[in-house]
Amino acid sequence: MEGKLIIISGPSGAGKGTILSAFKDNEELNLHFSVSATTRKARPGEVDGKDYFFLEPDDFKQRVENGEFLEHEDFHSASYGTLRSQVEKQLSEGENVLFDIDVNGAMNIKQIYGKRALSIFIMPPSLEELRQRLIGRGTESIEKIEERLSRAEYEMSFSDKFDETIVNDNLEVAQVEAEGLIEDFLSE
Repeated sequence: MEGKLIIISGPSGAGKGTILSAFKDNEELNLHFSVSATTRKARPGEVDGKDYFFLEPDDFKQRVENGEFLEHEDFHSASYGTLRSQVEKQLSEGENVLFDIDVNGAMNIKQIYGKRALSIFIMPPSLEELRQRLIGRGTESIEKIEERLSRAEYEMSFSDKFDETIVNDNLEVAQVEAEGLIEDFLSE
């Protein structure tokens, strides 16, 4: 039986990764992350084909021109994208493919796969709460945080285009809600 697609999106700091960590290893859901392609260099410990497909910029560009990506985008002087062939391989093997992806990529994948994909937007309770979460991480300058907040405001304007929206104002509740939505979708 062919797999389905689960698309999770939302602003940086909304809690996507933390929510996913509660159930991504639930074997009954058979969730497997999509492996993205990138032009950035591998970091220590990253494995080609497992963490990312590490491509040279010219190869990446040629694949874009050939229409091999479901979606692609440039971030922080590197390109990232989702190879159609990799997703199709995972689906044909019966895997349910999980995406933790930006809103533009999410919209593209949902448009291509339609009802085979469930799109969930993780919404922070407010921009101020998001600001506090990002500051609390202690990993970025105030300027970078302000950039992320501006991007978050843009991303939040897309929430009504998703199949479901979860407001992450209580982590445990958000985790249970996300897992329930995914279980229901996969059992259809």
